[in-house]
Amino acid sequence: MPGQRGVKGASTGKGPHRTYSVRARRKRSATTVRNNRNRFVIGRIALTLVLVAAGLKLVHIQAFEASALSERAERQRTKIIDIPADRGSIVDRNGAELAFSVETRQLWVNLRQMRQTWAEHARENPNSGENFGTRAAEIAAYISARVPDLVTEEKLLEAFHKDASFTYLIEVEPSVAEEISKRYHEIGYEKRAKRVYPGGELAANVLGYANWRTESEDVSEHNLHGLSGLEYFRDEDLVGTPGRQIVDTEQGTDVVIPGTERDMQPAAPGSDLELTIDSDVQYELERSLAGYVDKVDAKGGSAVILDAKTGEVYALANHKTFDPNDPKSLSSEAMGNPAVSTPFEPGSVAKVITATAAIESGVVTPETTMAVPGAMEVADHTVHDAWSHDTQDFSVTGIFAKSSNVGTLLLADEIGPDRFMSVLDRFGIGHRTNIGLPGESPGFVPPREQWSGTTFGNLPIGQGLSMTVVQMTSMYQAIANGGVRVEPRIVKAKIAPDGRRIPEPAPATTRVTDAKTADTVKKMLSATTQDGDYYYSGTAPEAALQGYQISGKTGTGQQVDPKTGAYSNRLHNITFAGILPADEPRFVVGVWLDAPDTTIPGGSSAAPLFQEVASYLAQRYNIPVSDRSTPRVRLVH
Repeated sequence: MPGQRGVKGASTGKGPHRTYSVRARRKRSATTVRNNRNRFVIGRIALTLVLVAAGLKLVHIQAFEASALSERAERQRTKIIDIPADRGSIVDRNGAELAFSVETRQLWVNLRQMRQTWAEHARENPNSGENFGTRAAEIAAYISARVPDLVTEEKLLEAFHKDASFTYLIEVEPSVAEEISKRYHEIGYEKRAKRVYPGGELAANVLGYANWRTESEDVSEHNLHGLSGLEYFRDEDLVGTPGRQIVDTEQGTDVVIPGTERDMQPAAPGSDLELTIDSDVQYELERSLAGYVDKVDAKGGSAVILDAKTGEVYALANHKTFDPNDPKSLSSEAMGNPAVSTPFEPGSVAKVITATAAIESGVVTPETTMAVPGAMEVADHTVHDAWSHDTQDFSVTGIFAKSSNVGTLLLADEIGPDRFMSVLDRFGIGHRTNIGLPGESPGFVPPREQWSGTTFGNLPIGQGLSMTVVQMTSMYQAIANGGVRVEPRIVKAKIAPDGRRIPEPAPATTRVTDAKTADTVKKMLSATTQDGDYYYSGTAPEAALQGYQISGKTGTGQQVDPKTGAYSNRLHNITFAGILPADEPRFVVGVWLDAPDTTIPGGSSAAPLFQEVASYLAQRYNIPVSDRSTPRVRLVH
């Protein structure tokens, strides 16, 4: 109907409801815009703050931490290592070289890099048949063929295939290293020095052995160092002062990148050592000792030659030795030095202590006669002479020349234990001689407060105490030198890199006895080399040298049987110490034989060996013959 209103509640698109809906939508839209605008502003502010913070951090790093961070990064890829110094030489008293160094090259291979390179090559060239294994075999075959005396192909292949990222291969001459490295770029090398001993076994126990320490991949550990003998004992003088060098290393390893070496400080070479040894005399002593040890079937032996006045060692030899040029000969036993490290019970050669104490005390003279039985009781045991005899009248000279144990103990009773101990101590027994060699033993003397009833029945005849052959010879040097013992020494001087000769400090001296007593004892012991019938013959006529007066003493000391722990009737220390010539002493020679076969000729005495050595010394040094022969004296009356 015209004018009729619409149905109640129906929307006509007009009126208050429509107006409210539009306004609401507009309000919501405006709110959304405002919220979005707020979030955008907040985001911009946050981003600005982050950028500002980052900028400030960058400024801080550049301004304050750049140096430290750069240094830290540098440390991660660089390394400071030592540049080894040229090792000093060792020469004898005449300048002959006994040990010196020659330049060499140590070949190495970066196994990790080589494996990666040839694995990639094999992937890119699958039909070539070339890989790490074939390349390693080729290189190993070439090097072993180039230096067949130094290494085998099998040994090199073992090195190539070991579980490591880096390895050293072999030491070769510089020209050979360059040739190999030029042919095979995988092989690098570094400068080394090789220790050479031109005499081989000559004086090896004295010189010792030096080599590179290559157990670690850390190149700073690779230095030529002494491992035994003087090479070890005087390593600080010989090795010099290492230089310093910067190198770049591969990430995570100590492997040096070739060509990155930068010198910081050059190395200063080591000093040379000038020894007291005469290499010719050393050779003859070693030859004579080895021959005699073999002749008498001894387990071993040692000998030493001292200058009678200065105590300088002209030669020091051991039967067991080694060749420092030959790694196969190296062993702890062969590389030892028994002449200074192995004490033994000397036996009657130590009676020089009793003889000196007896003459010094004034209780007897060389001509004094004493009734000496064939045996005597000492505490709870019986002491015998080495030969059976009834009570006989011996001169004091005869007691020592014939080496009567009983007569010596009778003299010891006259001397008394305290005086005897004082003289023994002055002779240096129980103390190191300070010869200047490693491993020296002081020997053994039981402390005075620990002596039992039988102790003073052993010590005066050379039992119950021990000494080295150097200590033994040093006692006779004191007698030859007018009663003054000079500590033996084996290094004469140090030669600095600039050529300056620096003598070793003067050796210590000890007044053992007065000159008159020493001369008397020396003359008494000349009778040891007398020959003749029972009444005149000493224990070592084989030590006599025609044209020269010889003074000395034999010794036979029982060894302890390792099986029983008791003294053996079969194992002995055979000794001899002698002065050449007795009237004008020039040399003192001491010999020790370790358990020779005393049943064969020469096995019970070292006197023939002394005579051989003394004969050589007299000829080499043109020692004038004695003005008169040794006076013959009657020993038993």
